[in-house]
Amino acid sequence: MRRRLLGLGLLLLATGCDYYYNDVPSPDDAMHLVPWFDAMIKQQSVHPYQRADVPRNTVPGTVPITGGEGDWLAEWSVGNTTTADKLVNPLAGQPATARGDTLYHTFCAVCHGNTGHADGPVGPRVAALPLITPRAMAWSDGYLYSIIRYGRGVMPRYGDKVRGAVRWEVVNYVRQLQAVAKAEADSAGPQPGGVK
Repeated sequence: MRRRLLGLGLLLLATGCDYYYNDVPSPDDAMHLVPWFDAMIKQQSVHPYQRADVPRNTVPGTVPITGGEGDWLAEWSVGNTTTADKLVNPLAGQPATARGDTLYHTFCAVCHGNTGHADGPVGPRVAALPLITPRAMAWSDGYLYSIIRYGRGVMPRYGDKVRGAVRWEVVNYVRQLQAVAKAEADSAGPQPGGVK
C-alpha cells in the first residue's frame, strides 16, 4: 500500500510540473501588463522613444518637482536670440563627456557628420550647416543649446530626445569638434591663394 501511495505521489508530482511550467504564466510576462508611469521614463533600462504609448509630456496643470525650464520658443521662432544668448553653460570649460559624444553621434552626426563638416549621410541632401565654420564657432553656447531644443531652419527639434542639462554635454562636444578643427586649420598654415 505504501509503495502504491508513493508511486501515485511521484506520478502526481511529475505531471504537476508539466502543468506548472507549461500552463501557468510567468511573472515576467505579467510585467508587460503594468501601465506606464511618468517616472518610468527616467529609468536607465527604459528607451522611451521606441514605443508610441510612452508619455512624453508633463500632464497639464502639474509642476515638475525639479523646477521647470523657461520657454523662449516664441521669441526663438521669430529669430530673436536674446534669451538664448543669455543662457550660461554650467559645463563651460569642461572636457566633453562620453554621453555628449554618444548623443552627438546618435542625433547629430547623421547630418553634421562625425567631425562637424556637414558630411553625414543626410547632411548634403538637406544642406546641413557645418559646425566648424567661424560663423558656427561664434554662436553662443546658449544659441547651440536652443538649436538642440527648438531646431532651426531644416533642423528639427531634438528637445524631446535630448533633455535638460544633457543638452549642455552635446554643446561641449560640438565645442570640442570646433577646437579640433581650428587646431588642424592653424597647423596647416596658409593655403594657396592666401586663404587660411
